[in-house]
Amino acid sequence: MGPAVTDKTTPLHDEHVALGASMTPFGGWLMPLRYTSDLAEHRAVREAAGLFDLSHMGNIEVTGPDAAAFLDHALVGWISKVRLRGARYSMICAEDGSVLDDLIVYHKAPGVYSVIANAANAAVVLAAFQERTTGFDVKLEDIQPGQALIAVQGPRAAEILRATPGLAEDAELAGGTAFDELKYYACLGMRFDGDPVLVGRTGYTGEDGFEIWVPAEHAVSLWRALLAAGEPFGLVPAGLSARDSLRLEAGMPLYGHELDTTTTPYEAGLGRVVRLDKVTDDGEPVDFVGREALAARKASPPARVLVALRGEGRRPARAGYDVVQRTADGGPGAAVGTVTSGAPSPTLGHPIALAYVTPEVSAEGTQLAVDVRGRAEPFVVVPVPFYRRPQS
Repeated sequence: MGPAVTDKTTPLHDEHVALGASMTPFGGWLMPLRYTSDLAEHRAVREAAGLFDLSHMGNIEVTGPDAAAFLDHALVGWISKVRLRGARYSMICAEDGSVLDDLIVYHKAPGVYSVIANAANAAVVLAAFQERTTGFDVKLEDIQPGQALIAVQGPRAAEILRATPGLAEDAELAGGTAFDELKYYACLGMRFDGDPVLVGRTGYTGEDGFEIWVPAEHAVSLWRALLAAGEPFGLVPAGLSARDSLRLEAGMPLYGHELDTTTTPYEAGLGRVVRLDKVTDDGEPVDFVGREALAARKASPPARVLVALRGEGRRPARAGYDVVQRTADGGPGAAVGTVTSGAPSPTLGHPIALAYVTPEVSAEGTQLAVDVRGRAEPFVVVPVPFYRRPQS
């Protein structure tokens, strides 16, 4: 089946096609799944660097005198505490505490924030924001259509950006921060071919890396410049398949798998992003959307818990497979949960999975199994993440 007629393309679509990428519909967009092989692209990111087109991600700019207070109300995080040119992972929840999307907020200038949403949820986030503006002096603008987002992820990412022609530091745009001083979960302004770009240091692979928001008309030039500069360092273009296996090794959630509208941040082990203690400048509690439900959820015993599973055999678990008790005869026992994401780990050499299970079987070291087409494959509960990058 071919792509739906409604699937949008990014400013880099022709570049992907020219590089021989296999394209696939994703979140309403036609995106590169892979260029060569999933394994080669995954390993390149772990050992050198990968180049990703993330232009499908939503980008909602929030500006105005009440921008920070609005985001404190609309999101579960304490966004007014994010320093200038800092970034924070957060979530937007419904009144019942369920997750509408997980996202990253960049405080890119005084009174100016960019909220990066998942592609499939960008319209949902914008609509929810619009509903939550009552009483706040803010302006919301969907700036995604005029931009491209390109990421370089991997241990050699910083070297590649330094070597990229046309990409230059600008002390005024950067607020006096040099590129080499850019910390994790922060951003700064730079220039590419003379025009302002925003560079963030976040990522979704478990490696060091950078994201560059560039005007759409400069996307192809930047993509080609990064590819050329990165070739001596081992940079390769990488698609959605590698991005998924990389984020799974890093234990990072994917909306639609670990997170959805049946889940609160607490089941997902992400209760730390919910700031029930946030207050206004006057010391008054912030009545953010979902606060009452989330406070009640925090105080209640969970019905299910997200855990990491390491396979002891060779057959991988896949999303939707039942997690079961181990039995003496090796067959599937009673169901105790469901796999949300699963795959062989190219880095670790064994299957890995994330799954929701009952609290009674969620302790590290618990021996479980996954029903893989009627066969009970042995898995054990392990700490998350599966992979941590070596510290330099």
